[in-house]
Amino acid sequence: MIIILKNPKSCNNASGAAVDKFVAENLKEGEYTIYDVTTGLNYKEIFANLKENDEIYLFGGDGTLNFFVNDVHDIDIKNKIYFYPTGTGNDFINDVKKTPDEEIVRVPLNDYIKDLPYVIVNDEKRYFINDVGFGIDGYCCEEGDRLAALHPDKKVNYTSIAIKGLLFKYKTPNAKVTIDDAEPLTFKRVWLAPTMKGRYYGGGMMVAPMQDRNLKGDLTFVVWSKSGKLSTLMKFSKIFTGEHVKYKKFLFASKVKHHILVEFDKPTALQIDGETRSNITKYEVFYEGK
Repeated sequence: MIIILKNPKSCNNASGAAVDKFVAENLKEGEYTIYDVTTGLNYKEIFANLKENDEIYLFGGDGTLNFFVNDVHDIDIKNKIYFYPTGTGNDFINDVKKTPDEEIVRVPLNDYIKDLPYVIVNDEKRYFINDVGFGIDGYCCEEGDRLAALHPDKKVNYTSIAIKGLLFKYKTPNAKVTIDDAEPLTFKRVWLAPTMKGRYYGGGMMVAPMQDRNLKGDLTFVVWSKSGKLSTLMKFSKIFTGEHVKYKKFLFASKVKHHILVEFDKPTALQIDGETRSNITKYEVFYEGK
């Protein structure tokens, strides 16, 4: 039996069609059961009834993946789980590729969802598989959500949002950052301040090229600060290839073993694997990677 978990809202509502196509081309009636992950599933009950050789197929994007790992983090899943990327950004897939040109249809997921870090935001605890981001990335997610609600049939242009944010709308806060047991660090005019489990966020931005998600107890914190609007805009495209790390005057990166506290001096949007939280002044990450 194949258990198919789909998010029909993923990829501007195109993910459901991808599932229908996959089923029509690969499976026969009676070989599968489809569940909608947006309906509040009881995963414990579903997985408890599986046989040894049954498999789980998860269809969606990074947001779907984030909700899934949070819904099942306390369940000991014995069956094989495969992730089929049908989202718009797919930063997780970009990160696990052996080469940038590799085409991935599915990824064995079991090992990737073990021992994940979690973030505390406004007393809410969320595990994350890619990153938690504070700054213009959070602003872009927040603005993208707003535009998607206003124009549900229109694809959101995040590049346009980022440019407008860089030039006009995003107001750079100052930040205080405490990493593990070190003394707090301060940063002025912060453009972004993510903590990364993978290398990518934002639909293909290689924010942390030095990060390796396969290392246990290892995260990377990145800050881009101090630069002006035009300077940041001119350099920002380098983030897609990881070349932005050469701008040592503006970029700070540090490994995080167990804990990081990031505090902003004004409310700012934050994103967790692409899921937005508004008016946030701090986030705290804990990692118990074994």
